[in-house]
Amino acid sequence: MTDTLVATEFDQETGVATLTFNRPKALNAIDVPLAEAFLAAVQGLKDLPRIRCIVLTGAGRAFMAGGDIASMAGSPEQAGKAISAILDAVNPAILMLRSMDAPVIAAVKGVAAGAGLSLALMADLIIAREDAKFLVAYNGIGAVPDCGGSWFLAHRIGAGRAAELMLLGRTLSAAEAKDWGLITEFATEDNYENLLDEITSRISSGPTRAFGAFRGLTDRAFGDQLASHLEAERAAFLEMTRTEDFAEGVSAFLAKRTAEFRGQ
Repeated sequence: MTDTLVATEFDQETGVATLTFNRPKALNAIDVPLAEAFLAAVQGLKDLPRIRCIVLTGAGRAFMAGGDIASMAGSPEQAGKAISAILDAVNPAILMLRSMDAPVIAAVKGVAAGAGLSLALMADLIIAREDAKFLVAYNGIGAVPDCGGSWFLAHRIGAGRAAELMLLGRTLSAAEAKDWGLITEFATEDNYENLLDEITSRISSGPTRAFGAFRGLTDRAFGDQLASHLEAERAAFLEMTRTEDFAEGVSAFLAKRTAEFRGQ
């Protein structure tokens, strides 16, 4: 793995591209540089010949532990600036990936929380290692999902299950996530890579153009409103940064204490 914040590997024989979030010491928590590197990596996929499948994964112990909360500390204006800078890169990257023919597989080990959960859900399939954990996490800082989290959660598991994750702050194991329909499949640590390779090989040898058309149709079946929904999420998140609960949530997270929300 290089020092690139999002490393790209491409197998010309199989047409499989792998994008790896590469900030392992921070559990790949997304900040502005990582977000911008993600957009650049996705844009670079357009130049790859015969791309058949895209694997999205994380270096080290986690897929992604969410947003870099430290960058959201300070005044609402400071928090809003950091959040918008992240979304200015991530939202176009999401739309670009959803517009490509090549199916996207999220390969999850460790935690997928907050923005990490959102980006995993953005994929067509989620393959998890048995130790994976899935949680919304935004409730912990008095915010709302971004990076498409509220869109993909509702569409993948329904509004009721999504509310359970947000309102009760539930953390799902890989087995529970499979039972809920949140992920596609999971495997033990010993079998995880074999399962991922098997599914990636099957997808990359399939009818890529038809897969892309199918995704486009399923997105349209939900109203074809993903782009506008991403901006609605941004507006809602920025509104939350002006609340007392958000300030308390960020402060509590950084101090590693339990937040005391007042509903204000």
